Amino acid sequence: MDRLVYLLYSAILAVFRILPATVCARIGQCIGVLAYVGLPKYRRIAARNLRIAFPDMPKAERRSLLRRHFLTLAENLAGSLKVATLPHEKLMACTTIEGMEHAQEQVAQGRGCIWVICHLGNWELLSQLWPPLFKTSQSTIYQRLSNPHIDAAVRESRARLGLTLFERKEGFQGAIQLLRQGGGVGVLVDQHAGDAGVWCPFFRRLASTTSLPAMMALRSGAALLPIGVFSNGPGKWRIVVRKAIVPESRDPAQLTAQINLNVQALIESQPADWFWVHNRWKTPRPKFLLSDYKRGVVSAPDLQPFPILIRSSNWLGDAVMSLPALQAVRRGRPDARISVLTPAKLADFWRTVPEVDQVIPIQGGLWSTVRSIRDQFEVALVFPNSFRTGLEVFLARIPRRVGYPGHSRRALLNQVFEPKTKKTAAPRHQVHHYLALAEFVGADTKGALESIARERPAPTGSNRPPVLGLCPGAEYGPAKRWLPERYADVMHILHGKTGAQWKVFGVAKDLPIAEQILAIAGTGTNLVGKTNLRELIVELQSCDVLLTNDTGTMHLAAALGVPLVAVFGSTEPALTGPLGTRHRIVRQHVDCSPCFLRECPIDFRCMTSITIQEVVTAVESLLPGSTAGVEQNPAQTV
Repeated sequence: MDRLVYLLYSAILAVFRILPATVCARIGQCIGVLAYVGLPKYRRIAARNLRIAFPDMPKAERRSLLRRHFLTLAENLAGSLKVATLPHEKLMACTTIEGMEHAQEQVAQGRGCIWVICHLGNWELLSQLWPPLFKTSQSTIYQRLSNPHIDAAVRESRARLGLTLFERKEGFQGAIQLLRQGGGVGVLVDQHAGDAGVWCPFFRRLASTTSLPAMMALRSGAALLPIGVFSNGPGKWRIVVRKAIVPESRDPAQLTAQINLNVQALIESQPADWFWVHNRWKTPRPKFLLSDYKRGVVSAPDLQPFPILIRSSNWLGDAVMSLPALQAVRRGRPDARISVLTPAKLADFWRTVPEVDQVIPIQGGLWSTVRSIRDQFEVALVFPNSFRTGLEVFLARIPRRVGYPGHSRRALLNQVFEPKTKKTAAPRHQVHHYLALAEFVGADTKGALESIARERPAPTGSNRPPVLGLCPGAEYGPAKRWLPERYADVMHILHGKTGAQWKVFGVAKDLPIAEQILAIAGTGTNLVGKTNLRELIVELQSCDVLLTNDTGTMHLAAALGVPLVAVFGSTEPALTGPLGTRHRIVRQHVDCSPCFLRECPIDFRCMTSITIQEVVTAVESLLPGSTAGVEQNPAQTV
């Protein structure tokens, strides 16, 4: 197959050798029209790149530029075959050079020149035209082609007028030595550099960029001269040499960012000539966050945002437990813009999170949800495991869709996380379920739980009675609810001892329980069913301590930094306990717990064995001014 492809290449080269340059250009333009129509994949890549580079350009102008690009690209590729057959005199006749004095100035000083080359116009022209113009040796860094026959022909063509080739995989010592002797080395700098590149701005969007020319310049003292080749009519070209880049830093990453700005200026001067069909702003896989990349990241104040969608869990407790993962994702790259797609009932919680830039409430059915997020994001992290959430991001055409498998949704995601865990491994807190997904895409999760609880101002008025909250319900089922009459006794005792003002929270269906408790306790304000989530947040922040079952309100209070006492029965605090350190967990280990059932099938011993005095003591230990120690949360272990 390699030989057949080489024979086809040789036949095309032979035809182009006998045709005039203008005819070759016209043939290339015809091929460009066919490519525009027949290669939709590359048309989409080029269109996306143009949107990134020129976000403010009118759509009609971008479409026109896209069409011109395909014609120009094919014309220049045809021209590159033609120039490989022309002598130096004919090359000079079809080329004009601007800025040659910038190069001559460096050569006159005996200084080596690193030619910063990009895929502009007929870039192959430089390999043919450049060596005869200088007395010093000229060379280029070269990467071997996969077809050995075409590779040999291209190497021979580039060397015919005196160009020296240094193969990339053989190292760069030869090139550096040539630079120190005053020679020139060409390096292509505008391709995606993968994991080995420096992430720095290119058209205000972070892109992985080779740091090779920057490191070579710093090691050899050579000048960095950006150079571009532009179309100048059929079969004619214009070479532009820019002034030498003056390094603003000895840091290769910062110098690489300077090089990108110079290349960008060349492209902006005649954008149809650049190689837009290359996926320059490729999103890394699997780690689209940049914490782990060894070359580092160069930020800038005006970076284009990298839009990330996080599909929130549907339950308040799960949403709160996913918060450390979201915060780790936000820290993962300086250009991250976080949007949260969430059930409308949780929107007010996410609006309190400073790391969230946009909250998108789910209102209406599937198609309404899809329309609200379609074509707006680079990646989506899907925290819930349901089929519906996978379908949302699939239909929204989000390029990278990340989540756990299951619920028949594997085909809807294109980056599936399947952690390998030992069957004998101890169960971990639910928060690690979300943190593991964040770590999978490149987030640094070390210390993610250390600052989960928000700072709370010191209580004012030390002589005032404490404000205590009570959340006696649990949406999961009665097996998670401590006995209402015991909650009432705790309220009565603490009101008598401290004058505590009690506020009772819950949803509307908790109202019978709340009324029973308040009737027995003889004290307290009934807020059950009377607060939306935003109002609940405000009320919780007014509390000195919250007494609660294992509920979403428990997790919300912990995230708000409210000290709390949580009564556990059928569930396991090591899996779903509150995060942070300002809380106490009250439970009794019985032989059947945790059972994770919604209703107790026997005698409810896990809850009946918890005494009123245990709970009173736990609440008292957290009251303002208490000297009692605070136990470490058993669920906090990372």
